[in-house]
Amino acid sequence: MMREGLAQLINNEADLMVCGEAGAGREVPELVAKTKPDLLIADISLPDKNGLEVIKDLQALHPGLAVLVISMHDESLYAERVLRAGGRGYVMKQEGGKKIMTAIRQVLSGQIYVSEKMSAKILESFSGQAAETSRMPMENLSDREFEVLQLMGQGKGTREIAEQLGLSVKTVDAHRANIKRKLSLKTGPELVRYAVRWVEAQK
Repeated sequence: MMREGLAQLINNEADLMVCGEAGAGREVPELVAKTKPDLLIADISLPDKNGLEVIKDLQALHPGLAVLVISMHDESLYAERVLRAGGRGYVMKQEGGKKIMTAIRQVLSGQIYVSEKMSAKILESFSGQAAETSRMPMENLSDREFEVLQLMGQGKGTREIAEQLGLSVKTVDAHRANIKRKLSLKTGPELVRYAVRWVEAQK
């Protein structure tokens, strides 16, 4: 429904046109190769793959492809990750049509789009003023650790996570240990409870 509404919003603009749509991450590389878009609009939550991984894969296949993420997830947790993965902008769904169109045009013109608040935060971290210790613990997780935490919060076990991400069980265990350390959690059950509470809070 969101995708249809967004396509309509874009197609109503005289100078813009939607050239293709995909419902899952695995469909995106083929669609991009076929339609050659000027801009890809993506989400973080996809049914089969994490949006950050899709962006990284696309940047490897089509370097420089402009990607704008429109998502319900908190910008403060995801915007920097999207930019690091090769995306050019991040806008939250609840910002509404006007802001989304501004973001689309800004990214199409070669600029980066994030909210003013996020922009100030990113500039501060680049200028070295934001000490590692002042960052939220969640921000210290790598993209892969972040993904593992999300899947744990969805009730998935180590073996399931390993299969979904194409990793070994040993690697997932290592990620779990790192997450526990970075979030200052002592036990496995404590980590699972934290993950579940965090995923619930994102809904």
